[in-house]
Amino acid sequence: MAEAPIPHWPGRMFGSVYVRETPDTAPDKAVFVHGLAGAATNWTDLMDELKDLVTGYAIDLPGAGFSPEPADGDYTIAAHARAVIGLLEETGPAHLFGNSMGGAVAVRVAATRPDLVRSLVLISPALPDLLPRYGPIRVAAASLPRLGEWVAGKLRLIPAEQRIKSSFAMVWADVAAVHPLRLRDAIEEQRRRDGLAYAAAAMIGSARGIVAEYFRRGEANLWRQAALIEAPTLIIHGRHDRLVRPAMAAKAARTFRQVRLVLLPRAGHVAMMETPRVVAAEARRLIGETRLGNAPLAN
Repeated sequence: MAEAPIPHWPGRMFGSVYVRETPDTAPDKAVFVHGLAGAATNWTDLMDELKDLVTGYAIDLPGAGFSPEPADGDYTIAAHARAVIGLLEETGPAHLFGNSMGGAVAVRVAATRPDLVRSLVLISPALPDLLPRYGPIRVAAASLPRLGEWVAGKLRLIPAEQRIKSSFAMVWADVAAVHPLRLRDAIEEQRRRDGLAYAAAAMIGSARGIVAEYFRRGEANLWRQAALIEAPTLIIHGRHDRLVRPAMAAKAARTFRQVRLVLLPRAGHVAMMETPRVVAAEARRLIGETRLGNAPLAN
């Protein structure tokens, strides 16, 4: 069996959200934003790989992980972005990481508060795609009025272990590579979430929030906001991603002002969990290039 994974980082409340953090001994800071149905613990292994370089802060978005439901019930991308901005205002300017829905949130943050973002690392970002894969189509269907609540109710009847294994099979390129302890942690967390009265509303609300971005027009469209970002940007896609088409990297290359694209041949949708050392190596390169400010990306 593979070596036991490290424990998840300790956390505490930062205002209205729960944040897990590495020891404050590194020269720079980084903020990590998870995707739909995820949590701060999605970043545990990558934060370990980078802890000598950046003090890491992984947020549980409102209603996710150990963060309580937002008082206004707002789970839109804009609301999640406000939560991340609130954390960045506490940490100071940082390198910003986002996966999937968290990538969409990170784009909005970097576009609206460039003063807080030194560099941007997007892992399979859920940016609007006119040809979404089966997974996003399921999310869209589950976010429909009434249908979403019905689906959530039916899912609660399925054992947590079965739901987690199905989810991992969707987002990992090779589900057999998931360490048994990580699988156990995820199952226990799902059981805890099942006991929270607001868990279904948080999931459905966040799903509706990301679907709404696919139809947004005007200046707030995520692709138009991406075109405004000046921070050096690293975009990582897994070749076996079943949720976000790696082909979207080509559109990103035409849109972001300073961008490097990396396609990982053995990763799926959550490369920071599947291949943390590889992702860390790419992130180190980007952070090294921006140590003295937002310098142009090296060729």
